[in-house]
Amino acid sequence: MAALLGLTLVVAGCSSSTPTATSTTAAATTPASSSAPASSSASSTTGKSGSASVQSPSAAAGPAAVGTTTGKLGTFLVDGKGITLYMWVADTDGKSTCYDKCAGAWPPLLTTGAPTATSGATASLLGTVARTDGTTQVTYGKYPLYYFVKDKAPGDVTGQGSNGFDAKWWVLGVNGEPIATEATASSSG
Repeated sequence: MAALLGLTLVVAGCSSSTPTATSTTAAATTPASSSAPASSSASSTTGKSGSASVQSPSAAAGPAAVGTTTGKLGTFLVDGKGITLYMWVADTDGKSTCYDKCAGAWPPLLTTGAPTATSGATASLLGTVARTDGTTQVTYGKYPLYYFVKDKAPGDVTGQGSNGFDAKWWVLGVNGEPIATEATASSSG
């Protein structure tokens, strides 16, 4: 009887009300494992909630690298594979508010160690912030960094100027400030 009661308590403890995260974009958020973010299918609530209850990206495999590239928008941030990184105007106080469906379209750049600056990025502007799902997101200046799922090749900027999830998305310059210039009339998100 005591063993059954103990087993019941262990099972009850394992099935607490703490939600579990579902992995969606491991390749998209691990700079060393992919050259482009992958799309995910989100079956969660919409928008900017801070809840990790339905869907969140999985942890990165190691320290993220942030560098720069030069293109039609000037010099802006990219990951270790040259994939463009963005900031979101809706984020405040250096914390991410992009979860659920938002994170499905705009996967955060995650890291499991201190991020490193390469090819023109400023190391002193790199940092991290804890996400509500327990992962660690890379920041640059005061902005959490994200990919856009429609960027398929190094230097793509298809998310530039998008108003996805009711706020603008911009690439970041080396100085840590958004480059608020529309890339093309067809940018969407």
